[in-house]
Amino acid sequence: MIKRTSLLVIALLALSGCDQITQKLGLEDPAKKEARLEPDGKAVGSGCRQSGRAIEDCYAIYTWLPKASIFAGWREMDEYMRENKLETIVPVLPPPEKPGTVKKKKAAPAPVEEAVDKDETKPSSDKAAAPKEESKSTAKH
Repeated sequence: MIKRTSLLVIALLALSGCDQITQKLGLEDPAKKEARLEPDGKAVGSGCRQSGRAIEDCYAIYTWLPKASIFAGWREMDEYMRENKLETIVPVLPPPEKPGTVKKKKAAPAPVEEAVDKDETKPSSDKAAAPKEESKSTAKH
């Protein structure tokens, strides 16, 4: 009796740990993942339609989102815009980068202007200092 009870408890613990193990490993059920990404896809699709992007462009830009949800959001926004006679809004920013892409760091520009300014001030200060020295030397003689 005790062996069966302990075996049952161990089996229940092992089965309950499966979800925790799959979460830690980053494994996710495809149906759950699509359900989680569906609202994002609809929002992206409607945003693409409002900004005047073609549906194919949205698919190409947002490859990690399900195409069905992007299309559903695009279609809903299209119907809404037609009913309310709304114009498209031109996007100001470029589309976002795909997740996992490494951004290249921009090289800091060399302070050329500062170096030029410093070089220009040195000769002018030397020129200004030189006549003073000459005038001092002529005054002493």
